[in-house]
Amino acid sequence: MMVVLTFDFEWFLEQIRTATGLDLTLYKRPQMERRLAALCAKRGFPSYAAYMQAALERPELMAELLDRATINVSEFYRNPNRWETLKTDILPKLLQDGELHAWSAACSTGEEPYTLLLLLTDIMSVERAHVLATDIDDRALHSARSGVYASDALIPVPALTRSRYFHPVDAQHWKIDARLQERVTWTRHNLLSDPCDQTFDLIVCRNVLIYFTEAAKSTVFRKLGSALRPRGVLFLGATEQIPRPATYGFTQIAPFFYRRDR
Repeated sequence: MMVVLTFDFEWFLEQIRTATGLDLTLYKRPQMERRLAALCAKRGFPSYAAYMQAALERPELMAELLDRATINVSEFYRNPNRWETLKTDILPKLLQDGELHAWSAACSTGEEPYTLLLLLTDIMSVERAHVLATDIDDRALHSARSGVYASDALIPVPALTRSRYFHPVDAQHWKIDARLQERVTWTRHNLLSDPCDQTFDLIVCRNVLIYFTEAAKSTVFRKLGSALRPRGVLFLGATEQIPRPATYGFTQIAPFFYRRDR
């Protein structure tokens, strides 16, 4: 049984930062410590030092460690009422010039950028949509680029949409239509530390901020605000909100939707 001291965990986080550039001190400590301690024990290491030594020698262990640390959980049409608000109330105002430039930040395995494109098929030509999808986890991005999903993952997708835009790979897997795949640019990006030198009409950043410290959230809100064009919209997750949005140049226009005003 591994006995973990506070010092040991802080040392472990510093080793991860040095090796990968990922600063896990910006994530909420109790959740992060539980996840990594469980993974360390699951892999049979008696200490964080032994785990880190093995992870530095074995890329697959380091990839698994980063995957667990960065919480890759996503699904199609997560909180469907919010996506309906996006489709009926938000997107028509953003599409007045007939194009959409969107950023899906912390996109995990790709369900959210693809959900956005599936919505757009009902209201515009997707050839006029340009979606940047980013995540820190290379394994998640590799899965997203493939566009292949298990049958269970498609349960939230409306039946007609599923029949039109997903094609069977085998009995248990489906691949999203190539016309939608080619509208997405996939890029590795650390939301907490990497700059973004583009501006967007819409940013989808959902269900990742809940894992960050308050100081890290403030940094991300400023970054996302600077990446939106004036009147552009930020779409957050259903348990996330911006306290005092005017501090960051936002106005809340619907639950979990914020417009940049300057």
